[in-house]
Amino acid sequence: MAGRPTIKDVARAAGVSATTVDRALNGRAMVRDETMRRIADAADRIGYHGMGVFQSRLERPLPELRFGFVLLKKSQEFYRNFATQIELAISERHDYRIAADIRFSSSQSPDEFAKLLTDLGRTCDAVAGTAVNDQRLNQVVQNLKDDGVAVISLLNDFAQGIRRNYLGLNNIKIGRLAAWMVTKTVHEPGKLAIFVGGNRWHGHDLREVGFRSFVREIDRGFTMLDTLVNLETRQVTYEATLDLLDRHPDLKGIYVAGGGMEGAIAALREVHATPKVVLVVNEVTAESRSALIDGYATMAISTPLKDLCQTLIEHMIRSTKEGDDVVSGQQFFEPRIGLSEMQ
Repeated sequence: MAGRPTIKDVARAAGVSATTVDRALNGRAMVRDETMRRIADAADRIGYHGMGVFQSRLERPLPELRFGFVLLKKSQEFYRNFATQIELAISERHDYRIAADIRFSSSQSPDEFAKLLTDLGRTCDAVAGTAVNDQRLNQVVQNLKDDGVAVISLLNDFAQGIRRNYLGLNNIKIGRLAAWMVTKTVHEPGKLAIFVGGNRWHGHDLREVGFRSFVREIDRGFTMLDTLVNLETRQVTYEATLDLLDRHPDLKGIYVAGGGMEGAIAALREVHATPKVVLVVNEVTAESRSALIDGYATMAISTPLKDLCQTLIEHMIRSTKEGDDVVSGQQFFEPRIGLSEMQ
């Protein structure tokens, strides 16, 4: 190697691009620790004059943060997947050392959500979670805000006007999308049913509003049955779906606006040897994927968890820098759509 080693020489020796070496040298963007170590070793081997800069960046302590998360039932595959994506999004950040405290609510009780949020707020720099809409939670979020702990609502927009951000789907549009698929697939008038998790889930209410408004607007003779509450549980949904099928032989479609879709799928499989009722569900899991394959589910509307979690961690980091004077807002994500292979 003639002359003084250059950035290109370091890049060649480290097996990375010259652009990556430049970023590592000048701090224009974060470089993974393992990549920085390879670059530093290569610079040392070839005698690059800036080797000390790479070494100092490796030794520089990263700022530490602790984030808290509240999710719903750990028994549900979707929320386990959610937790995994949170952890992955954190592992991809190399500009901070972030510790995650992920907790699961075992029920829809406002008191349980309030306790989880309060406990996390005592030890965390920022908190995010999915929870019901309730005045008790409004007060908890206000208390955390007063203590300098930002709260971000996920999937269901609770504590509106107090929380820092909402990240999730546009629930009215999701309800309309579900109704469009049901009415597009059914070729003759009949009855339609919708399940919601409970009266404290504002997101479910919005999905119901979107679903009913679309059915009403197209005016094709469909009859909407009274809304069914399933508490987001498989068993309640299963029993209620069996009852629907027994009492309404002209039932044409079902939309499960929240959790519990596994019960509807099981009931439809039990009663019908071949799919006869259009079923739209939320989130792609092992059970909904199987139902899409054999036609017992027509569409699954899925939250892009990877994108949401990466954005969430960025928002939480930003909240620790900016304080909580930022105007609260909403960020909607485009859903992922899974369609039946039988269509």
